[in-house]
Amino acid sequence: MSTWEHVRGLLPRRDDYRAVRNTWRHDLLAGLTVGIVALPLALGFGISSGAGAEAGIITAIVAGFVAAIFGGSSVQVSGPTGAMVVVLAPIVATHGVGAVAVVSLLAGAILCVTGVMRMGRAVTLIPWPVIEGFTLGIAVIIFLQQIPALIAPSQRLSTNAVIAAFQAIGSADLGYAIWALGCVAIVATCMIGLPKIHARIPASLVGIVLATVFTSLVPNPLEVIGELPNSLPAPALPQMDLALIQQLALPALAVAALAGIESLLSVRVAASMADTGRYEPDRELLGQGLASIASGLSGGMPATGAIARTAVNLRAGARTRLAAAFHAVVLLAIILFVAAPVGAVPLAALAGVLMMTAIRMVDRTTSRAILRSTRSGAAAFVITAVITVSVDLIFAVIIGVAVTGFFALRALAQATGVRREPIAGAEPGDEKIAFMRFTGPLFFAASDRVAESVAEHGDAEVVILAMSQLEVVDATGARALSEIIASLQRRGAVVLVKGVLPRHADLFERVGVWEALENDTHMFSEMGPALVHARFHIERGRCTRENSVT
Repeated sequence: MSTWEHVRGLLPRRDDYRAVRNTWRHDLLAGLTVGIVALPLALGFGISSGAGAEAGIITAIVAGFVAAIFGGSSVQVSGPTGAMVVVLAPIVATHGVGAVAVVSLLAGAILCVTGVMRMGRAVTLIPWPVIEGFTLGIAVIIFLQQIPALIAPSQRLSTNAVIAAFQAIGSADLGYAIWALGCVAIVATCMIGLPKIHARIPASLVGIVLATVFTSLVPNPLEVIGELPNSLPAPALPQMDLALIQQLALPALAVAALAGIESLLSVRVAASMADTGRYEPDRELLGQGLASIASGLSGGMPATGAIARTAVNLRAGARTRLAAAFHAVVLLAIILFVAAPVGAVPLAALAGVLMMTAIRMVDRTTSRAILRSTRSGAAAFVITAVITVSVDLIFAVIIGVAVTGFFALRALAQATGVRREPIAGAEPGDEKIAFMRFTGPLFFAASDRVAESVAEHGDAEVVILAMSQLEVVDATGARALSEIIASLQRRGAVVLVKGVLPRHADLFERVGVWEALENDTHMFSEMGPALVHARFHIERGRCTRENSVT
């Protein structure tokens, strides 16, 4: 398929809406449900990122609508997420709020390129323990980010969530904290209790409404969201120059990587939850890229697919893109008609929603399963979570994959075997023949150990290297094999090679395995002829010794 045909395949098409005539009622209801659920999250994530509640709601509307049309899933819901907040907060602290729109444009462009370059399947290379460790780390950061909002809202603190939480605790305003924790208690009680009454009650929204009514009636020191726009801003390019673009290039790359990973993970989870048609990973990257570009032009934040909102969308009955698109329309209607009441919501209530969201991100059953699985899985899980919290999200994923890869290579290397086997139907003199059987993969991580194992039998007069059970060979393994042959021959042994698989023959020739053999006649496809040849050498050596004695 040519690049142009690939790009055409990534664009919206009529088939995307073939089922709407039968599912539109379910889709509209699902969109309404997700819109209600998304409102407090959009506001809360916007505030936590430092970009403000306005940026959060704009992102949910603009990016949510664009991603619904151009994305690679029929049920994915996109918008601001906790993981993105974790990356954006340091950017805002370092470069200011104006940098968010620039980062959105740059990251969106990078995502579009990755979609066109067919990199959507790359997320399958991230192991399960790394994904879960990454999620746990994000949940911890989101929870810690809310502590300053509850007990020290006006202080300038570190951009590191852990340090900022301790700084806030050390300089807490006790009077403010009591009121704030009261709001959190109201929200938490609703989010825990109301779903037990009925699963479709928008518990977080009810909790926010109750907390807002309570704080509106009783005098208190709590900060509120403040004035929100009652319309969407006209698209405009943010102020930027070459120097700013250079400064934001690496942060934008990190944002793009996070957006791609989170969005593709979300569609994979959605595909496992319900049969809503296949998802297209390359189209998903393009759709998320266009969504972030549109959000940046409108004054919003970078967007990603949101696992929690996508799950709500599915549980509410969504089957086509209409649901996710309508969720954006619902949010738009809210800011058009009820922006003023929303502005009176206390920030502590939103912090409560995000704290409960963070707690629910951690699946204790899954965490226990990983910790009890294998040492490598447990190590990757813990290391990824710790680095996510203490250092950086993207660095955590890289280190997590590297740790998993290290353990996988070690296990693979241990599966490589070379052993001396007895010769069937042994005859006198066969004790001077070492029949060495290679099994498993022969690659760089196992080459030294294999060479040492073979060298232990270098006292044999003839060594037969059996290759028929050698599964995988890389360049280092093939080079080690040529060095093994050369070393044995320097010690005076005759080396015969038997049963080389056709798929390895070209590599052996290119690396010099055949060149290392003393004679072209020392290559065999079957054991019988190789053994006859070996016995010939043993007999010739015996005769030579007898003649020399005579």
